Amino acid sequence: MERVLKDDATEEKGERARMASFVGAMAIADLVKTTLGPKGMDKILQSTGRGRSVTVTNDGATILKSLHIDNPAAKVLVDISKVQDDEVGDGTTSVVVLAGELLREAEKLVNMKIHPMTIIAGFRMAAECARNALLQRTMDNKENTDKFRADLMNIAMTTLSSKILSQDKEYFAELAVDAVLRLKGSTNLEAIQILKKPGGSLKDSFLDEGFILDKKIGIGQPKRIENAKILVANTAMDTDKVKIYGARVRVDSMSKVADIEAAEKQKMREKVQKIIAHGINCFVNRQLIYNFPEELFADAGILAIEHADFEGIERLALVTGGEIASTFDNPESVKLGHCKVIEEIMIGEDRLIHFSGVEMGQACTIVLRGASEHVLDEAERSLHDALCVLSQTVNDTRVLFGGGWPEMVMAKEVDELARKTPGKKSHAIDAFSRALQAIPTTIADNAGLDSAELISQLRAEHHMENCTAGIDVITGSVGDMQKLGIQESFKVKQAILLSATEAAEMILRVDEIITCAPRRREDRM
Repeated sequence: MERVLKDDATEEKGERARMASFVGAMAIADLVKTTLGPKGMDKILQSTGRGRSVTVTNDGATILKSLHIDNPAAKVLVDISKVQDDEVGDGTTSVVVLAGELLREAEKLVNMKIHPMTIIAGFRMAAECARNALLQRTMDNKENTDKFRADLMNIAMTTLSSKILSQDKEYFAELAVDAVLRLKGSTNLEAIQILKKPGGSLKDSFLDEGFILDKKIGIGQPKRIENAKILVANTAMDTDKVKIYGARVRVDSMSKVADIEAAEKQKMREKVQKIIAHGINCFVNRQLIYNFPEELFADAGILAIEHADFEGIERLALVTGGEIASTFDNPESVKLGHCKVIEEIMIGEDRLIHFSGVEMGQACTIVLRGASEHVLDEAERSLHDALCVLSQTVNDTRVLFGGGWPEMVMAKEVDELARKTPGKKSHAIDAFSRALQAIPTTIADNAGLDSAELISQLRAEHHMENCTAGIDVITGSVGDMQKLGIQESFKVKQAILLSATEAAEMILRVDEIITCAPRRREDRM
């Protein structure tokens, strides 16, 4: 028989293809498994590029993003963890572990000669059942602000307890909750700026009501301004020198060059006067400001800040309630930003500009201090996770207990469904319930506890009505999640459940893997 595919292309069929995809997905799940839970370990990722940069992290998405993976099924898992990170921010490890467990169970069923479509149908039923089980057990305190704030604190502490910030989790949870409640329900985290300054310890981090711009104040300019009117602009302030690219100016004497320069200078002066005519006392520009216009601003007693990055001016405009201007002909149409005080502050060794008493109370700056760059990067990732989860929870206020409680609730309901369902699907549903229990099992394993013993105790507890038992990793026993205040957001759990099930289904459907031959370069001799 002639080969259909070109040379070098390979195809794997049936059993072999399925084996390859199962094995790849399970390997990925086992890789991030050890980072799950409050006692999860970190991983060091070293890049092969220049500088051999090192990242220390236990954020599932960060680990998987940095891996270069060949196995197609493993890529699917990397994708779901990325989506989980963008969508809700937390649960990136759980989603991969759950998908891996579902595939591990599915492999056993396939070996029992149950058709993948039957397994998928069972998984579908089980996922729906599990979601309904959670929906019935959610709590919602959005009417009562104090209780809701306590819920948010608990969620933040639960999220942070598996990260580097777990030592000072109350402190950082407080920071995160304050920052998110400022947003008043928007999920746009742009308004929360995170500044990282090496030095000090993590405890020295603080939340600042105002806005901090990582720039220095220019020479000969006022160091402190009260009741500032700020013009935020994106315009070129460097035209006082002759800059005519690609054009040639023919002159018959040097004095003509001087005339041209003088004209340029005059143009600049007029532009600066237009800007001053807005009645401002602080001018923030995204681009450079040359010495000449800077001098003119200083003479007019205006604080000019150059080169505030794009994000910087976008945030500033958000925070001070101004708009970004690029032409200055009609001052009345430009919206100026306002704030009470602009001053220079020191954090560690660096000087920064601090805007306080801003219009929109919605923005704030979190300044992180820490021993080294790696610690700061990881702290920022952890804090970002917490902020994402909180901002999602403010919109969808339903919460659940944590610590393996939701998985056990789901497993119990799914188990009952399996007993009622006739036919081969019931095997798949049963397998789904076992996969769900893998998450509390892994949490216990990572803490070095006897997982089999703990999970069987938990299962017994959960057969009682309204039980709130979960794994208490600190004492190493079954604990009451309500007393311990371990809570999670419903939205995160739901996203984990649905993404993991869909990813597992997708990988299960595979029965052939075709790898195309790389395109050859023709010899151009």
